[in-house]
Amino acid sequence: VALPYAGSRGIPVFNAPFSNTRSVAELVICEIIALSRQLFDRSNECHARGWQKTAKNCHEVRGKLLGLVGYGHVGSQVSILAEALGMKVKFFDTAPKLNLGNAEASETLEGLLAEADIVSLHVPRTPETRGMFGAKQIFQMKQGAILINLARGEVVDVSALADALRAGHLGGAAVDVFPEEPKNNGDNVFNSELCGCPNTILSPHIGGSTMEAQRMIGLEVAASFKAFINAGVTAGAVNFPPLELPMKATAHRILNCHKNEPGVLSAINNLLADVGANIVSQILGTTEDVGYVIIDINKEVSVEVLQRMREKPWSIKTRVLF
Repeated sequence: VALPYAGSRGIPVFNAPFSNTRSVAELVICEIIALSRQLFDRSNECHARGWQKTAKNCHEVRGKLLGLVGYGHVGSQVSILAEALGMKVKFFDTAPKLNLGNAEASETLEGLLAEADIVSLHVPRTPETRGMFGAKQIFQMKQGAILINLARGEVVDVSALADALRAGHLGGAAVDVFPEEPKNNGDNVFNSELCGCPNTILSPHIGGSTMEAQRMIGLEVAASFKAFINAGVTAGAVNFPPLELPMKATAHRILNCHKNEPGVLSAINNLLADVGANIVSQILGTTEDVGYVIIDINKEVSVEVLQRMREKPWSIKTRVLF
């Protein structure tokens, strides 16, 4: 989706970031157990008609320390599920977070990496997280530790991870997201330096791909559309300021999307004053390119306000709801 262009036309684009939380968390738990038992390597050997029954470097997850980098919606869900398996949980987050269950916050990322048996990444894609997990962080992890990345492909240095796996520094890894991913499904369309690494699970970005998650995504996006159409709410929009203003039964609501320029809010308020409207409540938010304002007023002036705002060079789109 061309997000900047949609925003410049006054069109919010919504996603559903929380609907697949449980699906991603369950896959993390699945991979923690599978990697701890080297399950995929043993399965591949059997598929190749081999037989390697061994307990070497295979462990229960009970009592192991899970280190979560990022303790948001997915990270906190993983925390709860991991404790149910008898794991100890510590997390590192750049923002203060309320710990759930017996999970403990770690003061530094370095401290978490040094003691965790399994490290699972749950951070968003931002300029700060791009390349945040490179050779330095990987080799700060314990010998034989496991790394799981179901967050964003740009977060981990794939070359450094492959080197650590082949050198035996890490005991395994699971990667569901990659810096570059095929645009379409098919055979012989994917390649990565991680291909062929020992005890490594590679999957095609399916962390949130369950029937349950798809259903919840449809419901969440539909609810976002409804809230935007009926009340101008943009919470959950990825190219608009996320705004929500409580409804007032006696007020009239005006929505305006405009270029993010100095003085626009003053111009809007002056315009409303000129037509004799009193502002009951108001909220404004901006992105780098556009501003969005929700205004409740005490007088029905829709026709005049619409006409005047549409004439302004800074106005992109104006809508009167009621």
